Amino acid sequence: MFTQRLSATPRGARLARHLAVHQLHAWGIPYGSDASEAVAVIVAELAANAVTHGRVPGRDFELGLSLPTGSIRIEVSDTRTESSPPKPGDVPPPCPLGEHGRGLVLVEALADRWEVLDRDPPGKTVRAEVDLPGWRALLGGRGWRTPVARAGH
Repeated sequence: MFTQRLSATPRGARLARHLAVHQLHAWGIPYGSDASEAVAVIVAELAANAVTHGRVPGRDFELGLSLPTGSIRIEVSDTRTESSPPKPGDVPPPCPLGEHGRGLVLVEALADRWEVLDRDPPGKTVRAEVDLPGWRALLGGRGWRTPVARAGH
């Protein structure tokens, strides 16, 4: 399990993406692999949304990564309770000439599953999972154990 609190700024969002791909590489999922690239885009979009739409002045957002059996789980949490993103399947198509509105379209396209969860303390978590075909090969005889998810998730 990897968890990091980051400042709710564009710099924090960029750092979230870099930390995610670095952690995946440390777990044996190489830079540039399909899974690493998908996770990088998902983290970038969710972190950007947390900074842009979920920001509460003086509050950070949180990035969580874990490896439940056969997939990579990404969680981005913020402390804003007034607004919630659309649910899976309800993401509107972006305006063709618009500069915004593609983030969750990308998450929906790249994630095998995703959901929006209420969070305690107040806020929300957007959780996405990317399946890892051939995940057993990543174990490589290292005796790697599946991380335990946080309580309440």
